[in-house]
Amino acid sequence: MISEDERKVLAEAIQKNPAYRLAYEDADLMEQDDLRAMRLQLELIKPERALRRHDVRSTVVVMGSARIVSPDTAQRQLKDAQAQGDPASPKGQREVAQAERQVRLSRYYVEARRFAELVSLRFQQEDRRDFVVVTGGGPGIMEAANLGAYDVGARSAGLNITLPHEQTPNPFITPDLAFRFRYFALRKMHFLMRAKALVAFPGGFGTMDEVFEVLTLVQTGKVPKLPIVLFGLEFWNRAVDFDYLVAEGMISPQDRQLFTLVETADQAIAALLDFYHGQPPDAPQNDPEGVA
Repeated sequence: MISEDERKVLAEAIQKNPAYRLAYEDADLMEQDDLRAMRLQLELIKPERALRRHDVRSTVVVMGSARIVSPDTAQRQLKDAQAQGDPASPKGQREVAQAERQVRLSRYYVEARRFAELVSLRFQQEDRRDFVVVTGGGPGIMEAANLGAYDVGARSAGLNITLPHEQTPNPFITPDLAFRFRYFALRKMHFLMRAKALVAFPGGFGTMDEVFEVLTLVQTGKVPKLPIVLFGLEFWNRAVDFDYLVAEGMISPQDRQLFTLVETADQAIAALLDFYHGQPPDAPQNDPEGVA
């Protein structure tokens, strides 16, 4: 005869067993390779629902280096390098040179912040949210753009990615529009599904990846043409020799016109206004199949 205590122990063991979990609450199950398609689908659906709930009609994607800091931070780092380093040693000279470079690059932080302010004031309204700033959610240029929208009380989104080293979102993203992704592919898809402009500041592999993917999608007609604005003539002309690509026949002269080079936030706004004739776009969001 089984006692009540024994029945209770047996029942508790069943309920604690992973097999008894609801399927969608089973984290171990969701990690299985054959459920990758479901994980991808969830990363498509979750941010999409939030963006619709907040009536985000169109976005402007702002890319750039996570390593570019604000002018105040750059100046502080320079003073620290000058005070702590040995000016006679190669190491000390390198550290001062790196800090001086950060001071020079910090102007892009200022321009990214100002651009986000201007575009948010121009196109975001309480009942209509166009050109909502979207960034990768991290520090540097991404932080500056989210901060610019925050400064003027506008919404902005951040699409963070899980990485081997911990990455935290910058504090200026609208909380309801701060998302974290496991898959770069779905993150890229959400960058482009509502994108009506791409604005790229100097950056590394991640920035280059996004810029060239968008250029390729526009060049091949997979997404409608949109303004692609690159900040920093000297940087982009040295980082990528577009004229050489044309001269070698790797791209056509018309492809060279797919992007605009600017130096200031005002010039970037002018490029957007010229492309859209001063009005926010009415086109529906991009077909997800076109940006897959």
